[in-house]
Amino acid sequence: MSNIKTPNSVSIPNIPWEDRPEGCTDAMWRFSANPVIGWNPIPCAARIYNSAVIAHEGEFVGVFRCDYKNGRPQLHFGRSKDAINWDIEHDKIAFVNEAGEPTENSYAYDPRLCKIEDTFYITWCDDFPGASIGMARTKDFKTFVKMENPLMPFNRNGVLFPRKVNGEYLLLSRPSDSGHTPFGDIILSHSKDMTYWGKHRLVMSKGGSGWWQGTKIGAGAVPIETEEGWLLIYHGVSGTCNGFVYSIGAALLDLEDPSKVLYRTRDYLITPEKEYETTGFVPNVCFPCAALHDGDTGRIALYYGAADTYSAVAFAQIDDLIAYMKANSEV
Repeated sequence: MSNIKTPNSVSIPNIPWEDRPEGCTDAMWRFSANPVIGWNPIPCAARIYNSAVIAHEGEFVGVFRCDYKNGRPQLHFGRSKDAINWDIEHDKIAFVNEAGEPTENSYAYDPRLCKIEDTFYITWCDDFPGASIGMARTKDFKTFVKMENPLMPFNRNGVLFPRKVNGEYLLLSRPSDSGHTPFGDIILSHSKDMTYWGKHRLVMSKGGSGWWQGTKIGAGAVPIETEEGWLLIYHGVSGTCNGFVYSIGAALLDLEDPSKVLYRTRDYLITPEKEYETTGFVPNVCFPCAALHDGDTGRIALYYGAADTYSAVAFAQIDDLIAYMKANSEV
């Protein structure tokens, strides 16, 4: 059982889980059966990674980044009974506009999936033109309505909060450029209607005493509400002589004003070490996009993309993770 209360969390008795390996003292540890999705998983896609999953009606659903064999990514829907073995549809999601008319995405990648009240919202990197944040909604995972782009290009890593705060919807993002951005901080934006966004606030900047997040950072999974603050799992990037390295960290944001950072991991939680993280289409990448959290036990199953090729899972216990952050924080 978790000692830290997590308001609005749901019970997920079938959450994927492995206990911390014997002798391991890390606050987050990898699934021993990683990767859970490998090369050429469906006929049209060479790689599926950087994807979003959520518990739904006793099982699990997800929106998956599928990189086609022409190199272009699109979003596909999938289902699973155990959140490990996935049945991913072979056709891309057929989005419609507000009038119900079909609408196409030039490309779509790195989705997040967030439930707010009775509606599921998808955010992803869209072409508007150039990298920007796309947004859509669904109530039944059959009809997907593409909404207005919330922010101007160039932008990535759009992550919604799972409820309103002080009567407003909240969205994290990482303003960028049109390429492989060599900079980037996390920004918070507010909206009363999910259409017009403003009141932009800086949440966190790259940097710190270490190098693992010295080039850029970006929000990862949908924040988890705890009595002590919003738990945000994010990625940090370092620049090396051999390219970028993507690692995973965490921060605790103020409940009423999430632009305020209470704690932030000084050191990474996970960095590319395993072969499926260091070797692939883009080596040395651990990129978090979703986290399942069981409100009864405090267990977290984190889903992350590995080497822009594989889908992988890591585990943490929310009490231990927050305790680790407090003991090893650098804001």
